[in-house]
Amino acid sequence: MKDEPTKKDSERLDEMKKEIDEVLAKETVEAADAEGVETVPNEEGAPAEDKPIDELAAEMTKLKDALAEKEARVLRLQADFENFRRRTAKEKEELAAVVIQNFMTDLLPLVDNFDRAMAVSGDNEAFHKGMEMIHNQLGEILKNNGLEKIEAEGVAFDPNFHQAVMRVENPDMEDGMIAQELQKGYQVKGRVIRPSMVQVVSNS
Repeated sequence: MKDEPTKKDSERLDEMKKEIDEVLAKETVEAADAEGVETVPNEEGAPAEDKPIDELAAEMTKLKDALAEKEARVLRLQADFENFRRRTAKEKEELAAVVIQNFMTDLLPLVDNFDRAMAVSGDNEAFHKGMEMIHNQLGEILKNNGLEKIEAEGVAFDPNFHQAVMRVENPDMEDGMIAQELQKGYQVKGRVIRPSMVQVVSNS
C-alpha cells in the first residue's frame, strides 16, 4: 500500500506549480518582446498579446491613404473654386465693357454734332467759348471712361481700325496711306466701336 501524500508534500507541489507558471509567464513576455509584440497582463496576471506589427502597419497605411484622398479632394475643390472665381470676375469685366461700349456708341452722334458745331466759327465769341468748354468737358468724361480716338490721317490704312470709302490719287503720298479722315473712329479699352471713315491713296 502506497503512502498517501502528506500536507507538506501538497504544499511543496503547489509551490512547484506556482514556480512553473511564473517561468512560463516570463518566457511568454520575453518571446513577445523578441517578436516585437506588445503584451499587457490580463485579469489573472498572465500576459495577453496585442495586435501584431504587420497588422498595425496595414491599418496605418489604410488610414494614410484615406487621409491623402481627402487632402486631394480638398485641393481639387479649392482649385475649382478659384477657377470659378476667376471666370466670374472675367465675365463681370466683359459685361461691364460691353455696357460701356454700347453707351459710348450711343453718344458718338452727339460727339459728332459737337465737333461740327465747334468747326463753325460764330460771331458770338462768348457762346463759342461756352460750347468749347462743354465740348472739352464731354471729351474728358468719355476719355476717363475708356473712349479713345483712332489715329487716321497720315498713317497707313489698317482694316482693323479704318474703313475706306474713297480712293484718291496723291503723288506726294505713298499707296495705302490715308489722305483724309471723313469721320472720326473710336475704340473703348482696345475694342473698336466705330472705325474711321477715310480716303486712301491709290496712285496705280
